[in-house]
Amino acid sequence: MDYTQKMMQADALKGKTIVVTGGGSGLGKAMTTYFLELGANVVISSRNQEKIDNTARELEVQTGGSVLAVPCDVRHYDQVEALVQQSCEKFGSVDILVNNAAGNFISPTERLSSNAFDTIIDIVLKGTKNCTLAFGKHWIAQKQTQKVVLNIVTTYAWTGSAYVVPSATAKAGVLAMTRSLAVEWAKYGMRFNAIAPGPFPTKGAWDRLLPGNLKEQFDLAKKVPLKRVGAHQELANLAAYLVSDFSAYINGEVITIDGGEWLKGAGQFNLLEDIPEELWDMLEAMIRAKKG
Repeated sequence: MDYTQKMMQADALKGKTIVVTGGGSGLGKAMTTYFLELGANVVISSRNQEKIDNTARELEVQTGGSVLAVPCDVRHYDQVEALVQQSCEKFGSVDILVNNAAGNFISPTERLSSNAFDTIIDIVLKGTKNCTLAFGKHWIAQKQTQKVVLNIVTTYAWTGSAYVVPSATAKAGVLAMTRSLAVEWAKYGMRFNAIAPGPFPTKGAWDRLLPGNLKEQFDLAKKVPLKRVGAHQELANLAAYLVSDFSAYINGEVITIDGGEWLKGAGQFNLLEDIPEELWDMLEAMIRAKKG
């Protein structure tokens, strides 16, 4: 059996409208692609207008589906409210929200500025809160039911991890929000679940996290009992199931998809303890050069 094969039946998401934050690249793009193939309309958002415009055109040609690209910085509530409005104007209503937008970088915490820490918290935790609140309030006001929110967290949301403390802090908050609202807002016909991925390398994110030859020196696949990283379609399969009506009795759960990595050793980036101080200087310079 090829684990990169597609799992769901062809029309599993037909008639659904799904908003995917951070949907222009990486895992967001992989999920968007599969949602379209399963019959959904998809709204993708990102701060990068050109990126999501290019992705929308590419995926409409590839899948024959309908994609709306909306520029949105999830850190700003007014922009998220505009995302809700534009999505509903285009497709009539939204059925599913996938909070996927994120940011991260590796660094000893003592090297982080307060602003750097805040940046990750604002994108991951505040951004997820903004989207959840804006869409949730809209659904409640419109008395719309059978809505789904899927949050992308991480295995170190409950274990913590050295060297990615802002991300661990923010993702733990998202996980708590997921479980809390699964109870509180079930009365409004909403379900909340989360996915905690292990290593699913994406070029942009992983080049920033592990620049240069660090990917070879600290091969995260070696920490996975199955001795490999995840394929994007595997995560897309799981996401499609969790937002579909086939998972209608799953609420408040976080599903780990990591090949057993966190069971083998908690804290995905704890192994970076072995990096000497002078190498951190080099890595910091490389990351700053990439950002520039």
